[in-house]
Amino acid sequence: MLDPLVLLALAGVGLLAGFVDAIAGGGGMIALPALLSAGLPPVAALATNKFQSVFGTAMAAATYWRGGFVSLKALLPAIALTYAGSFLGAMIVRQIDTSLLNIAVPVALIGIALYFLFAPNLSDVDKAARLPFRLLVPVLGLVIGFYDGIFGPGTGSFFAIGFVMLFGLGLTRASGNTKVLNLTSNLAALTVFIPAGDVVWPAALAMAAGQLAGGYIGARTGIRYGAKIIRPLVVLISIILAARLLFFG
Repeated sequence: MLDPLVLLALAGVGLLAGFVDAIAGGGGMIALPALLSAGLPPVAALATNKFQSVFGTAMAAATYWRGGFVSLKALLPAIALTYAGSFLGAMIVRQIDTSLLNIAVPVALIGIALYFLFAPNLSDVDKAARLPFRLLVPVLGLVIGFYDGIFGPGTGSFFAIGFVMLFGLGLTRASGNTKVLNLTSNLAALTVFIPAGDVVWPAALAMAAGQLAGGYIGARTGIRYGAKIIRPLVVLISIILAARLLFFG
C-alpha cells in the first residue's frame, strides 16, 4: 500500500509529465523513474506508466483536435495499424532481446534533436509532403506502434519527426497527430498489461489526475506558442532521453 504523501507526489509528477508530453513527448522519462522510486517492480512500473499517460495524452489529443490541428477521419487507418503494431509488440516483448535498442534508440534521438535544432524553416506552416499522407501514415503508425509496444522511450519524438520530415506537417499539427497515435499505442499495450494484473491502481489513478491537468495545460501552451516552444522542447527532451538511455538505462 502506497503512502498518501507518495500518491500526492506522484500526482504532481503526473501533472509535469503530462505537460511536457503534450508539447514534445517524453513524459515517460519523468513518470517512469518516479514510479520505480516509489518501489514498483519494473513491469508494474511500465504498465502503470502506460495507464496514467493515457489520460494526459487523451486530454492533449482532444485539445489539439478541438483546435482544428487533427483530422481524425484522415488518421483512422493509421489509428488501426498503430493499435495493431503496439498490441503485437506488447505481446512479444517478453520473448525477444531488446538490448540492442539501448544503443540504437539514443543514436536516433540525437539525430532527431540535431534535425530540429538545425533544419531551416521548421515552423507551424505545412510544407509539401515527401510521401502520400493517407497511404503511408498507417505504415508509420504500424512501425512506431510496434516499437512502443516492445520498448517505448522516444515514441512521441519518432512520430513527430515522421510527420514533419515525411508528411510536411507544421510543428503544431505534427504534435496533435502524434498525440492521437501515441494514445492509440498506449491503449493497445494496456489491453495486454491490464488483464495480466500489472497495473498498480492507486499510483495509476493518482498520476492520472495530474496527467489530465498537465495534458490540457501543455496542449494549450503548444497551440498558443507553436513552433517557438515545440521546437526547443523536442530538442531538449530528445537529448535528455538519449543521455538517460545511454548512461542510466
